[in-house]
Amino acid sequence: MEDLVAKMSSEKPVVIFSKSSCCMCHTIKTLLCDFGANPTVHELDEIPRGKEIEQALVRRGCNPAVPAVFIGGQLVGGANEVMSPISVGP
Repeated sequence: MEDLVAKMSSEKPVVIFSKSSCCMCHTIKTLLCDFGANPTVHELDEIPRGKEIEQALVRRGCNPAVPAVFIGGQLVGGANEVMSPISVGP
């Protein structure tokens, strides 16, 4: 299942694993779209094997599993990581 997550997360530049009923997922999707990104969104509660994909995300370190944001195939993180200010040098 980890291979499927890796494949899905690297198919497009920005990928979000989400649940349609999750308010934080909605917030992250809106935020990224407001910044001009056109993310591919996988709603885990609406696709086959969504529960298995969710478990694979947890094994990759996503806690909670959604939202999980990938940019360039690399895990950025969840809502906390996406919404945290970026620390830039002095």
